[in-house]
Amino acid sequence: MALYHSFPVNITNTTINEDLVNTSNQCPETGTDQMIYTVVPVYIIIISVLGIVLNILVLLVFWLHKNPCTVPEIYLSNLAAADLLLMCFLPFWAVTIANKYNWFFGLHMCRMVNLCIVMNANRSIYFLVLVSIDRFLALVHPLSHASMRSRKCAKLGCVLVWCFGLILGIPTLICRKVKDDPGSNSSGCSFGCSETVIYTNEVVLTVLGFIIPVAIISYCTIKIIQALKNRPVEGVKIQKMEHRATFLVLVVLGAFLTCWGPFHIMRMIEIFLRTGIIPGNSNCEAVRVFDIFMHTFNYFAYFNSVLNPILYVIVAKDFRKKMCEVFKRCTKVRTSVLSVTTRLTG
Repeated sequence: MALYHSFPVNITNTTINEDLVNTSNQCPETGTDQMIYTVVPVYIIIISVLGIVLNILVLLVFWLHKNPCTVPEIYLSNLAAADLLLMCFLPFWAVTIANKYNWFFGLHMCRMVNLCIVMNANRSIYFLVLVSIDRFLALVHPLSHASMRSRKCAKLGCVLVWCFGLILGIPTLICRKVKDDPGSNSSGCSFGCSETVIYTNEVVLTVLGFIIPVAIISYCTIKIIQALKNRPVEGVKIQKMEHRATFLVLVVLGAFLTCWGPFHIMRMIEIFLRTGIIPGNSNCEAVRVFDIFMHTFNYFAYFNSVLNPILYVIVAKDFRKKMCEVFKRCTKVRTSVLSVTTRLTG
């Protein structure tokens, strides 16, 4: 789930998996490559700035509100924290892509940047898994599993997800290398392990980072929808709150699958291409077409970290209410401070 930066169509395009293909130096650089060097960095900077600002806003609303976070809000605040960290490290790749994948930041940052991208992208989906399980228990098993929906269990689940994300990022931490290319006087941040290790890592990240979580989320979502159809909405205040929280969760899950689904499908196709199961990795035209699709879907996937906070504001009435209360509270505090300062200086 690290930032994708193309099949090597040129020796300067030092890729994440450059050891997997032998098309380097065979495919000439085209206008598409120049467009990537120009457009993609601007796009990454825009979504990074938006993602950082919006996710900080979400965290401030959850943290500064007078009421403690509910169980879904604990998961969503951790999701916002993971998205925030992800957005903080993307600008390093904006600079690198703008310089034709020439890595300026040294070995330690090569490992750290990509570790944080891999860790937090995987953490995001597992926080959504926890959210979907919570909604499943709240609506399908509201009485028999009530103890599992405590704030203590929610916090423990979040700690486990943060640790699991780190475990999934270990191969990235170990295998990332800065490789020098004397011919072009440039350096690239890429995988330096054997093909077997790289293949295995790609498969593991696809299975653990997408297929299994999506299977769990899909099962929970189907059961949640069935439960919503069989239960009336009117009459009970708590039930209405559960339905509103569930609707927000379903929207966030739908956004995640829309943003990340195409990338993971292309990633599986990439594995088949690189292993020769699907022919075409020696054809420049096929490589270039795949390269365009992979770039598009990868960068679209990262937009999900910007989309989540927007969905909270648009869809979640409770979040909008909390945001207004926090804003009013901060305004009152600021007014009081200014008033005291004025009296003291006056």
